[in-house]
Formats: sequence, structure tokens, C-alpha cells
Amino acid sequence: MNMHADENSDGVIVPEKRPNKEGLPSAEAVEGRTPPKGNGGETAAARTLRRDTASNGLIAVRQAARQSKSVRFTALLHHITVDLLEQSYCSLERDSAPGIDGVTWQAYGEGLEEKLTDLHDCIHKGSYRARPARRTYIPKADGSQRPLAILCVEDKIVQQAVATVLEAIYEEDFVGFSYGFRPGRGQHDALDALHVGILRKRVNWVLDADIRGFFDAMSHSWTLRFLEHRIADKRILRLIAKWLKVGIIEDGRVTRSQCGAPQGAVISPTLANVYLHYVYDLWVHRWRQTKATGDMIVVRFADDTIVGFEHEHEAKAFLQDLHERMRSFELALHPDKTRLIRFGRRAAKQRERRGEGKPETFDFLGFTHFCTRSYKWGSFVIGRKTIKKRMRAKLKAIKMELRKRMHDPVAKTGAWVKQMLQGHLNYYAVSGNHPSMWWFCNQVRRLWLTTLRRRSQKADLSWERFIRLVDRFFPPIKTLHPLPCHRFDAKTRGRSPVR
Repeated sequence: MNMHADENSDGVIVPEKRPNKEGLPSAEAVEGRTPPKGNGGETAAARTLRRDTASNGLIAVRQAARQSKSVRFTALLHHITVDLLEQSYCSLERDSAPGIDGVTWQAYGEGLEEKLTDLHDCIHKGSYRARPARRTYIPKADGSQRPLAILCVEDKIVQQAVATVLEAIYEEDFVGFSYGFRPGRGQHDALDALHVGILRKRVNWVLDADIRGFFDAMSHSWTLRFLEHRIADKRILRLIAKWLKVGIIEDGRVTRSQCGAPQGAVISPTLANVYLHYVYDLWVHRWRQTKATGDMIVVRFADDTIVGFEHEHEAKAFLQDLHERMRSFELALHPDKTRLIRFGRRAAKQRERRGEGKPETFDFLGFTHFCTRSYKWGSFVIGRKTIKKRMRAKLKAIKMELRKRMHDPVAKTGAWVKQMLQGHLNYYAVSGNHPSMWWFCNQVRRLWLTTLRRRSQKADLSWERFIRLVDRFFPPIKTLHPLPCHRFDAKTRGRSPVR
């Protein structure tokens, strides 16, 4: 589902060419792309979406990328300036954990100008050396653990600067239905596009696809080959190769592999989008143009994608072709998280005639989507509610945190509760999700009351006093986003083909 009419890079289909290196897998041969042209005689550089911080060089890079989808950029490293490194430093999270060198963001900021000047010199002399990332784990809602890589501050700065340069090029290439880790786009935009696509198109089947261990399965060789379609500056490619191969340190041992981009690294989301742009996005657009006879919508956020179909046989054919496409690039769909279900305005009646009960649901970006009807008009609408397992996992974490803060001043704990609840509402306070928000806030209120009453065996907290605390620290529960159709139309200004 293309969001902007001017984002037509996904429609460029060019003749097939022979592999550059016989005997090796060729991205060009699989994708059917022409050999890119060089840009040696062009003015270097284009703007990123950060208009206020983009240099004139990056503005020129973006303009060149927009004018030609096959141009290769031969000189990019000189855009890594001291100013860009300083902007990259300022864009990092202040309270992030330090890497293996133990240097925090604040500590690196002491004598920042001198450090960045030395770092700039090392990058351009070729003496910059990436350091292994420190491995840590964070719990997931399903009980498993997600591995995260914690980089040194200096590596984060360089990666952010390179990501800004790559963004100037690839934001002109990425297709409209790609939303993950892109400037000016977020989860709510993807949710709006999905809602509008199912509501306005003839969607009867929904494929909920998830790539198994995508960040751990990304092939290094394919990643670099994909980058070479646009990047001809060997120095930039060497920097990226260093970050991919530098490895992870855990329990004092450094492990390296030939696949995977460390989750938590600044450059990884950009590389993931480039990888999936060639593996998935361009292929899906070509499949939709050549094989789909009915309506078909696509929304992708990182490695999670939702595809809607009008016809069942096309949905099954697409899923089979998608399995083969993933295998061609050393990826695989998750067998438990990939599902094809009947979903849409006709799903309830069709399943009722077949004696199958209510339509199935699917999860996407923290919300469970289900078929329902408007209370006012009785027409088909797409219901959304917070995924239960995520709410329960978060409540468990809140309960543990309240116990740690049991003997802190009430005002201090109340300020934390207010900040936590406001962050939750900022994401989940979408239209139709009122019941989940009320249930979650009531559970938090119950947990806080229980904690406060356990502070002392003698003094009991009265209900009247607790209600005053709730009124003081609990933010109002209200929908923060307009209806998806209204928000979608306002952001796309009517340029989406969904309209």
C-alpha cells in the first residue's frame, strides 16, 4: 500500500543482467536489476529528512538519488565531518548503558571537540577501529529474552553519522509501505495505513508474516552486495563491514559470525531496511503488479509485515512464493508467527456459514486486530485492543518496580507512575482501545494501593487519601489520536492510492 504518489521507486523494474562474479550468488541476477551508473562527475551529496541539520553536500546527494535510481555514489566519506559527528553525538540517548570501555555519554562529552576532531582524523586516515559490542538480554512478553548489543559511545557516533549519509540516499528509494525505523514515520502511521487499507479495499484474507530471527540471520555478503547497488565508496563499505564482523563480547569471549546485524547497534535498522528493500519490498511490488488480479495491500514495519488479499488462491500462492523468496536470501518465515486468516467485512458471515465461529484475530505492533461492527451504524469496523500478554508482562514489571520503591517518598513514586502511565497512553490511546486502557490503569491503581498499604503495619492508607493521590498523579484516560482514516488522509494529503 503505497503512501505517497511520488514514492515510486518500488515500481522501477529493469532488465535482468548476468552476475558480476561467476560462481557467487548475485543480488542483481535474483532481483533483475541493471548495473548502476557511476556518479564521479556529479556534485556530491543530498539532504536527509532532518532538514535543520542536513549539510549542503547531503542535500545534493539526496537530489542526485532522487533524479536517478541507478546512480552509484563514489565519494561519500567526506560528508562525515566534525559537525556531523557532533550532531550524531547529540542525537544519542543520554542515559544509555556504556559499552566495553565503560565510557558514558556524559563522560565522552568532556573535551568533546578535541575527541571528535581526533575521531574524524582516524576515520579519514583509515585508522578507526570498531570495538566489539557488549551483549545483554532484555525479557520479552512471551517469556523469552531478546539479545541486545551495547556499543561504545564512539562507535555509536560514527554509526549514526554513516546512517545519516545512507538515509539521504535510501529515503529516495524506499517504498511507501515500509514504515520501520524511518524518519517521519512510526508505528501509528503503519497502523493507520493497515486500518485504511483493510477498510477501503476489498480485503478478505490477511497474511501475518514474521521473519524468524531476522537480525541474527542477515547475511553479511548479501548486505554488502545490496549496498553496492548504490554505494561505490569502498571506505564506507569497509566501515560497515567492520561493524558487521567485529563481533559480540559475552562472558569475556568474543564471538563472530558470517551473518547477523547486532540488535541495538545504531546502523542495524538502516541496514535491515536496505536488506528488506531488495529482498522483500521490490519483490512484493512486482508480484502485486504481475500476479495479483484482485486488491492487495502491504504494510511492513521492520521484519513484521501484513499483506491483505481479495482472493484466497492468490494469498496462498503469495505465501508459497514468499517462502521460496526468503530461502533465496538465507531467511525463513517463523512457522508459529506466520498465519493466513480470513479477515475483513465478509469474514463474519462467511465463517458463520461454514460453522467456524467468530473471525480470527491477528497481532501487529502491540495491538490485537479483530472484526467487529460499529455500535452507532452497525457497519463493519476494525477493532483494536492492546495485546493481553504485553499488558500482563508490563504489569508484572510495574509490580516489581513498585516494591523497590515501596519506602520512597509518595510524591517521588507518584511522579514515576505518572510518567510511566503517560508513556503507555501515548502509544496505546488509539480509537477503540478505551476498554484496554481503563483496565490497565485500574490494575496499576490497585498495585500502587497494595504497595502503599504495605509500607507500615500500623498506619493504614484511607481510600479518600488514595483517591486524592490518583487524581494528582494519574493522567486522564482519553484518546490521543483521531480516527485512523482521518489521520491517514491528513498525513498523506490524499496522495495514497488507498484513497
